[in-house]
Amino acid sequence: MPFHSQSEERLYLARIDAVYKRLKDRWITASVPLNAELATLPPHTRPAFSAKPAAGFKAVAEGQEWGRNWMTGWFRLTATVPADWAGREVVAWIDIGGEGLLYDSAGKALQGITDGSVFDRWAARPTMTLFKACRGGERVDLWLEGAANQLFGIAGFGDPTLIDGRDVVCSIKRLRIASVDHAVWDLRHDWEVLIDLVKGLPEGSVRRARVLRALTKSCEVLAKDENAFVAARAELAAIKEKPAWASDIPVRAVGHAHIDTAWLWPLDETIRKTARTYASQLKLIEDYPGYVFGASAAQHYQWMKDRHPDIYARIKDAVKAGTWEIQGGMWVESDCNVPSGESLVRQFIHGKNFFRDEFGWDVDNLWIPDVFGYAASLPQIMEKCGVTTFLTQKISWNQFNEFPFNTFWWQGVDGTKVLTHFPPENTYNGELLPTSLIQGQARFKEKDVVDEVMSLFGIGDGGGGPRADHIERGIRLANLEGCPPVRFGQAKDFFNELRKAGGDLKTWVGELYLELHRGTLTTQAYVKKCNRRLEHRLRELEMLWSSQLPHYPLARFDAIWKETLTLQFHDIIPGSSIREVYLDTNKAHDRLLAACDALEAEFAATLPAEAGAVTLFNALSEEFVGAVRLPDSFAGRGATLNGTAIPTQIEDGMTVAQVRIPAQGFVTVRPVGSAGAIAANSAVLENDLVRYAFATDGTLTSAYDKTTGTELLRSPGNRVTLYHDRPIFWDAWDIDKFYKEERIADVGFTVEHLGTGAVRNRLRLSGKIGSSSIEQVVTLEAGSRRLDFRTSVDWREQNRMLRVAFPAGLHAERASCEIQYGYLQRATHTNTSWDMAKFEVPAHRWVDISEADRGLALLNDGKYGYSIHQNVLDLALLRSPTNPDPLADQGKHSFTYSLLAHPGDLVASSVIREAGRLNQPPVQFAGRAVPTQAIPTSLAGDQGVELSVVKRAEKAEQVVIRLVETRGMRSSTTVRLAKPGRLVACDLLEWHDGESSAAASEHRLELAPFEIRTYKLG
Repeated sequence: MPFHSQSEERLYLARIDAVYKRLKDRWITASVPLNAELATLPPHTRPAFSAKPAAGFKAVAEGQEWGRNWMTGWFRLTATVPADWAGREVVAWIDIGGEGLLYDSAGKALQGITDGSVFDRWAARPTMTLFKACRGGERVDLWLEGAANQLFGIAGFGDPTLIDGRDVVCSIKRLRIASVDHAVWDLRHDWEVLIDLVKGLPEGSVRRARVLRALTKSCEVLAKDENAFVAARAELAAIKEKPAWASDIPVRAVGHAHIDTAWLWPLDETIRKTARTYASQLKLIEDYPGYVFGASAAQHYQWMKDRHPDIYARIKDAVKAGTWEIQGGMWVESDCNVPSGESLVRQFIHGKNFFRDEFGWDVDNLWIPDVFGYAASLPQIMEKCGVTTFLTQKISWNQFNEFPFNTFWWQGVDGTKVLTHFPPENTYNGELLPTSLIQGQARFKEKDVVDEVMSLFGIGDGGGGPRADHIERGIRLANLEGCPPVRFGQAKDFFNELRKAGGDLKTWVGELYLELHRGTLTTQAYVKKCNRRLEHRLRELEMLWSSQLPHYPLARFDAIWKETLTLQFHDIIPGSSIREVYLDTNKAHDRLLAACDALEAEFAATLPAEAGAVTLFNALSEEFVGAVRLPDSFAGRGATLNGTAIPTQIEDGMTVAQVRIPAQGFVTVRPVGSAGAIAANSAVLENDLVRYAFATDGTLTSAYDKTTGTELLRSPGNRVTLYHDRPIFWDAWDIDKFYKEERIADVGFTVEHLGTGAVRNRLRLSGKIGSSSIEQVVTLEAGSRRLDFRTSVDWREQNRMLRVAFPAGLHAERASCEIQYGYLQRATHTNTSWDMAKFEVPAHRWVDISEADRGLALLNDGKYGYSIHQNVLDLALLRSPTNPDPLADQGKHSFTYSLLAHPGDLVASSVIREAGRLNQPPVQFAGRAVPTQAIPTSLAGDQGVELSVVKRAEKAEQVVIRLVETRGMRSSTTVRLAKPGRLVACDLLEWHDGESSAAASEHRLELAPFEIRTYKLG
């Protein structure tokens, strides 16, 4: 029938929608209850199938409550298929108000079961096929491991967790077996696809009108006979046969289940989510020939190998068959703002080695669709790990600016390029429905030169992946007029085809900054501080133990690294998970740091004993010159180094000494006489290089560089300010631009003079703000330009943020910000909307604002969120969001930030060296002397190169070193070897060797700007 108006069209479409919703569940034709017995276990008790309860089972039925708040329930389910169902398909039809994994009686994991998602009520997975065509009378014998939580945890997204005392209750809604009618199933999916196609096509188009007419006629058939499903479907046959338009861009559909390693659930629940997801996908691969599923994160596969070997073995078979794709190359889908450069390298080393060793698969793509920004050093790290393509979609979330490309070359800070694709649907939870695909094609920027796009479809975040519904849609969209044609396949093949268009693609230079979620640079500050400490501890310990081959404890280092990498997942380290995640993470960090302590103590036992002495090791690539607090054996005493007295002073009864330690070197300090005296002080901290003056309220009124004779502050610094912090949408994630307009107050300090000695001058600043207290010990060492603010905060705020600012008396259009294995220059102005959007930016140990002959830097030992607009060095110290962790960061914190006034620009300054000294102080070995066996290598010469890693090779009994150019210029260095040998160039993974030098004790090298090089010592 013709429609006379668009209003009439919409009326009939609404009618079709209503009939479709009534039709949706009619594919279940009959059902009978399962006989069910249940044994429950306490929260977070999650035994494997073989260790499930042997007793304590009680009969349960539909309507009963069975579990609360992360409890586990083991259900024994039995039934007999009715004889009159012979010939029908039979399914298990289950809804326990939470999640679950079905097993057969032998313990084979069959499929995940889940209730609906708070994001999508149709995300439920309540059925599993038992018999395609039953005989009648079959015995059903199943086990269900039930989880008293939903797809997105135990509370609706946006609610507090159980800190407020509320319970999440899971009740049994359905425990049945059912027979199904595939005529309804097939009609339902035809309607679903065609209804959505109508909604995606332009009003007034011919195709839209004709599809709507066919649907209306199908609807009329059912109006006459509500069981005429086959006849109703026949009305759609002709319209479904119309092929896709030749100019539509094909879609490579990749089955996907983005499983957050932790988020609104703890890590141990993710193991079960992974098992449920992977079992479900193996079932779909079995049911739908041609379907391909892909998954990243080596850690998830390792969990399956350890906890679900049956699932793991079937995954291996599917990988060999080409129906399961290994993706991503990283150990987990890591955050890319907070982890160090070496952490990102290790993500690939452990991820790619796992996939190669276990599957024979070389993953050549980086797959992190849900990460909150991507550092400009990543392209080089990727390329040197054999990763040449990159996929994400998160930049589509930008707050102010639309990113100009979908498919492009991403060029990093060193000039390396990688091929990058942003799926134009702007989601990793695609539904494989026409409207989304049509809209994706319309927004695809490179439609003139690229012949295919990717669609990631399935239920993500909480896991699950595609359902049968998704695949049924994909089958119908293979060649349907009005919608881009869909084919299932692997991302690897998509990227191989994409390279053919590479010469026609544009290039984006620099970071991929996400204009959102800026608060994740600060939230859960303790986790970030522990991570920073772990990264530096692992660096120095690997360096130390590299001198002990063949006794290097490789397995222990691997275990520490892998758990550290897991905790760098993009919803753990950013601070966006529930409280339980951080209770677990804090315990894990304590355990990992204790493991580092044990490795350090064991190394100390290899050093010669010397009572009363202390040996110091400097892991830095240049000489360490600075203050060190000596152990108890020195209390009140002076010290000598190499027989010469060194400056000392007493602080709180302990001796502090100024020491010099060569790069990658050891010195032994011995007690002698008495420590130097402390003199009276004033509110001025001064030495031969700089003069820092404080007001009575603790603000820094002057930062005077004596070398240049210039004042480097334009107004008082160390302005510690409390702000309201109530982002509009995402509490733990976001800082909104207007926070500066919601200033509460500045901290007013009292100033106490702690005295001046031969080693350093100190002040103590004490203050309160809101419900919190803050204390700072401010220190200037002799011969140093660095002013340290060692800060302790008892943080008792909610929805507030603490920041410190230093307004630079300099004019610079750009500030230099340290990123992983390099630095990036960012605008200090807001000329463009792109500049304005970067009102909070990620940086690691330092940010610097310089003119040609002078500059000012702000350093830190565990912070990542900076503001640099208007030449103000502004550092975020603490936040206190209440969702999803109502007690985020409540409690005591300690950290140090430092101001560094320097002559010359950044390259000529000591900024990078001082950041290293602040973050990696010397290792102390009390009661030990200098070892007879030196670290295998050290650097000499140009200070622009860092020896970032000295460790044992991953697969061989030899030493590997990693060098990084840090100043963004061509830099030369000399690599000195403890024993004459060769330098054998290799990639970051140590898989492929390159050029080899002749054997020698010294090797002169030149590195390009920000270049990373790795060598094996031969």
